[in-house]
Amino acid sequence: MHGDSAAYQTVPRAVAVLPKSYAAGAATGWHSHPRAQLLYATSGLTLVTAEDGTWILPPQHALWIPPRLFHDVRMHGRVSMCSAYVTPEAVGILPKGCRVLEVTPLLASALVALAAEPMLYDEGGRGGHLAALILDEIGRAPETPLTLPLPRDPRLRRVCEALLKDPASALDIDAWAERAGASRRTLTRGFRAETGMSFGDWRARLRVVRALALATDGCPPHQIARAVGYADLRALRTAARRILGGVELSW
Repeated sequence: MHGDSAAYQTVPRAVAVLPKSYAAGAATGWHSHPRAQLLYATSGLTLVTAEDGTWILPPQHALWIPPRLFHDVRMHGRVSMCSAYVTPEAVGILPKGCRVLEVTPLLASALVALAAEPMLYDEGGRGGHLAALILDEIGRAPETPLTLPLPRDPRLRRVCEALLKDPASALDIDAWAERAGASRRTLTRGFRAETGMSFGDWRARLRVVRALALATDGCPPHQIARAVGYADLRALRTAARRILGGVELSW
């Protein structure tokens, strides 16, 4: 995302839209942008990690990334995306932190249309109208629950990092508390205070997020369930529907 997006960071327009495709398994590496970014996945699945969380982006979802926030993007399956880079001056009316947004058909069409315009589009013409529409639609877009907040407490962070490496781990909360060097009460309260979720809900969401990535990578459904710590696919589907709501499942 570095090289050919550089011009989109300095073009004298409030919104600049860059379409781009990536091969399965590609990664951007850690980087940041002077502008805010709406990272919109039109196909494939992307996993975005920043200091304060991990976000999963199925098709028709986008991640709002504030200016200068370091992040890494990993592709599961072949990914096509459309990134809208927004000037800091325009960000005042838009979301302040990272969040996954549902992309409406109107927003999707406006992004594609502006990407087809010249980079230096006429601000008083079609390009300017599309840019204004995009900003308005971003501000209205509903947030979705495809986020995995990461705590800042080093003890809790160690637990999260271990689970990210092995989401199927059968260790219970007492065992994780012992590993973290904290009491069960400290772990429980810390997770709730720093992530807004219980330890159990956080782990369930992690497992569902990882399952989505494995499914996009072509892993057989019965293997996905075991890989993320569920006894069978039915249990995983139940958890996924509870966490993801209306997000369509492919397994």
